[in-house]
Amino acid sequence: QVQLVESGGGLVQAGGSLRLSCRTSGIRFSTNAMYWYRQAPGSQREWVALIASGGRTNYADSVKGRFTISRDDAKNTVYLQMNSLKPEDTAVYYCNSDTTIRTYWGQGTQVTVSS
Repeated sequence: QVQLVESGGGLVQAGGSLRLSCRTSGIRFSTNAMYWYRQAPGSQREWVALIASGGRTNYADSVKGRFTISRDDAKNTVYLQMNSLKPEDTAVYYCNSDTTIRTYWGQGTQVTVSS
């Protein structure tokens, strides 16, 4: 059974930091590229970051230099370290994988950045 369980969100002041986690099950985690997406109220879901199975990373321009994606294949978990947070980073954050991206989305974790 596939599960993607995001956690670590919360309320933080502008300039603060949060670390999101996404624990997975039911997929071959180590062979999957993993992604973080976010969806702000009234907006479409947008891609934030990816990490390939080999560790290569890429980021949306809006978060480059502030966010860092990482993975722990032993724990089947992907992380998103978010620094220098801005109010425009407020959104529900979701993780996903190559295997599940067309068929499954988890509950997400809410990140709220106050000004």
